[in-house]
Amino acid sequence: MPIKISDGLSAKERLHEEGIFTIDKGLALHQDIRPLRILVLNLMPLKKPTELQLLRLLGDSPLQLEVDFCHTTTHESTHTDPSYLEENYLVYDDVKDSYYDGVIITGAPVEKLAYEAVDYWPEMVAWLDWAKTHAYSTMYLCWGAQAALYHYYGIEKRMLPAKLFGIYEYQLTQKYHPLLRGFDDRYFIPQSRHTAINDIQVYNTPSLDILSRSAENGINIIGSSNHRRFFILGHFEYDRRTLETEYLRDKKKGLPITIPANYYPKDNDTNTPEFTWCSYAHLFYHNWLNLVYQETPYVIEDIASLDASKDSCAH
Repeated sequence: MPIKISDGLSAKERLHEEGIFTIDKGLALHQDIRPLRILVLNLMPLKKPTELQLLRLLGDSPLQLEVDFCHTTTHESTHTDPSYLEENYLVYDDVKDSYYDGVIITGAPVEKLAYEAVDYWPEMVAWLDWAKTHAYSTMYLCWGAQAALYHYYGIEKRMLPAKLFGIYEYQLTQKYHPLLRGFDDRYFIPQSRHTAINDIQVYNTPSLDILSRSAENGINIIGSSNHRRFFILGHFEYDRRTLETEYLRDKKKGLPITIPANYYPKDNDTNTPEFTWCSYAHLFYHNWLNLVYQETPYVIEDIASLDASKDSCAH
């Protein structure tokens, strides 16, 4: 099924080239089904690559989706043209009275800062509180996951001795969870972060289910027991070259950066990176959309009457 997006998004032409079909608003209105409404709060500085990465995965679904992108207003984007955001993105005030089947909150390169030191933290808190009553299921990625775990459950983060950078293997701890249906006993996911969460605090939070972890790097995927929140400490959405772009950028700037682990064949950065997480990424997003489709109330406004906050302790 096609995916409904803003006509002006830069990803649209590339999606068509890759066989992922989009639909305009007029045609969508004449189809006698209710599409899943998905909102993406895009916190990444380079918003266009993140749009394309997420839409590739969301568009690989038999369901019709209506996807809105949002950005923060209390942080001025210096890497994306303001006119592009004005034309194709919404802001909090545009959607605060709307309901969504699913919401995705991305990562952001602010992990070294204390949460309250992030200039848009009050706005982030507003988004997190809004999601309790206006989204059925919310997926939080990397820093977005850390921030949500802190706000909802008081789970702290910690600095790593060195950047976790590369492709890492994790093992399932719940093999029959609907989010991981069809996964092997282990999977691979890109990592690019300087911080980790306090795993012990997660283990001591009964309403959180640990879905995967590794002995080396700890917890990777967490879910609330009611399927309303999922926290992914990594980047399934990254494409083959994303880590390479980060690596070459930092190397060119003379920053301390190591070659991404388990990424280049023979650790030779002249080789083509191996795309070892692609099938898991597509399966993961397919499972999430199917879960949302199966469990969200058909009358989307009924989300407001569901108790999403009973398993949290707002920080």
